[in-house]
Amino acid sequence: MRQLKFVPQTKVFWAFAAFTFHSFAIAFVFAQGDSGGNAEVIGEIVVDGTRLGQLATETGTSVSIIDADELQALGFNFAVDALAAAPGVTVNQNGAFGGLASVRIRGAASEQTIVLVDGIPVNDPSSPGGGYNFARIDSGLIERIEILKGPQSSLWGSDAIGGVVSIVTRQPEPGIGGSVYADYGSFATRHGGASVARASAAGDFRLTATAMSSDGISKADAANGNSEKDGFESRGLSAKGGLNLARGARLQAGLLTTTADADFDSYSFGAQGSIADGDENSEVEEIAANISLTLPALDGRLEHLFLTGYSAIDRRNFNAGASTFGAEGRRAVYRYQGTWSIDENNRLAFGAEREQFESSNEDLSLDGLFAVHEFKPAANVTLTGGLRSDRHERLGSELTGRLGAAVNLNPNLILRASWGNGFKAPTLFQSTFFCCGATEPNSSLEPESSAAIDAGFEWRAADGGAIFGLTAFSQSTENMINYAFAEGRYENIAMVDSTGIEIQGGVELSALLRLNANYAFIDATDGDGNPLTKVPRHSGDLSLDFNAGGAVSGRLLLRHNGSEASFGGGGIENWTRLDLSGRYRISERVEVYARLENLLDQHYQQILGYGTPGRSGSIGARMSF
Repeated sequence: MRQLKFVPQTKVFWAFAAFTFHSFAIAFVFAQGDSGGNAEVIGEIVVDGTRLGQLATETGTSVSIIDADELQALGFNFAVDALAAAPGVTVNQNGAFGGLASVRIRGAASEQTIVLVDGIPVNDPSSPGGGYNFARIDSGLIERIEILKGPQSSLWGSDAIGGVVSIVTRQPEPGIGGSVYADYGSFATRHGGASVARASAAGDFRLTATAMSSDGISKADAANGNSEKDGFESRGLSAKGGLNLARGARLQAGLLTTTADADFDSYSFGAQGSIADGDENSEVEEIAANISLTLPALDGRLEHLFLTGYSAIDRRNFNAGASTFGAEGRRAVYRYQGTWSIDENNRLAFGAEREQFESSNEDLSLDGLFAVHEFKPAANVTLTGGLRSDRHERLGSELTGRLGAAVNLNPNLILRASWGNGFKAPTLFQSTFFCCGATEPNSSLEPESSAAIDAGFEWRAADGGAIFGLTAFSQSTENMINYAFAEGRYENIAMVDSTGIEIQGGVELSALLRLNANYAFIDATDGDGNPLTKVPRHSGDLSLDFNAGGAVSGRLLLRHNGSEASFGGGGIENWTRLDLSGRYRISERVEVYARLENLLDQHYQQILGYGTPGRSGSIGARMSF
């Protein structure tokens, strides 16, 4: 069994430690100046991704949360655009309207982030790196997104080497009700959805459906002479419900399905980014489902959770109507978790789970045992420690751990720090693929491994009118798996170091206006000191919110993405985009909304050779009942 390890970068570690010390010193000054505040504890938000369901004020893990209200304020149709609002999160998409969308956390590769839908892993086991394509999940299906930064393998096993994106689908609400909405915009884009829900003492359910179609723009940048529009269609369905049984037991089930049909362009040697107009198309069907039984014991102090989940993806590509590629991936999870409130100062989550993967007639399994202990030595101090042992069917055992601390110096100031490590097993594709002179796949592939530390603080004014937070981090990843062209197969040939800071804050300018900002500096390099591709050193958002008593509200959003290194020695220039969204509530049940994107009509790229929309917009209406 492999041992836990610390970050090996000695100079970087001591620089980080000095920076953290100064950050804590600044936070202490804030605390002394505000020790008499009577405001409520910052953010009574429960973070499900920590396994213990901790309050945001009690977790040492660095977490960004995007809730339904924030998703609505941002106004984006798809979750991928909203994720970029979290500091330290980078989004890259191969063209708008259905292009492959990847999400990187603090410089870690997209394939190193595990994605959960209602606690079920949905990463694609049929893709080469086992990543998740964020392009298709509609914001209207989502209640909340939790982004846990840094290695989380002690919680979620393999694939959580760089972080976790936990998506919670829309929840049932008390009583009975629903809503319907529709909007129309540039590029003949039609988007809409409907939901109905009911909750009572006996149980609850919610059904949500969304649909979108658009003529789109050229995936290959129109500035390079590409004029053919690439259309996009998608449909999503979310169903969730539960029965409240005797003695506090609960039986619950959930389902999320998405289907998409997207046009895309073709490989073209010599073109920018090797992409130009073409008659290609992809069809995708995805499903994630779960069923669980919760049983309380010991007068409610111990809760047993039995869960089984399933996710699947079918992908088909076509060129001029002829099939060119197909892949299917299946992933099943069987989980038991016990959560024991031992006493007022101690809680323990423990359990076991099995994951089974299948792709292209290949399959494997991964078994895990985990435990997470929360200890409160004082009312304002929360210490968390976790251990996990995973046994891979082909690679043997891996041991991972995590430590976290959260100190509420007063009701308005929180200090946080954490250390964790992680691993990522080779995917089915990486373990079985070979070509170009190789006679067999690499049977000696080692798992990727990482270790990271971070620390920071969050301060809020006593009246809630201002907030400021800062986090510094350092992360090292070893044995990264890349395709070795000279060998014709995958090899452990890369390593990555990533350090940086994340800053976020906000202030009420008046009763009507609030200014919010976030910024991330990420210095991510490979083992030779070269900057990582698709990771900007500087990125951030600046937003001005307007709210006139809830009847009229809006947001002006300025988003900046710094220059990025790209494959082939090229690069992506920095870009800044300005968006405006607004809502007018006609009555308690009816509202109209509008959105204008890229107000200044800036030309920019997220990936070399791929275009993005110019000035565009949409208008719509929503009715609740």
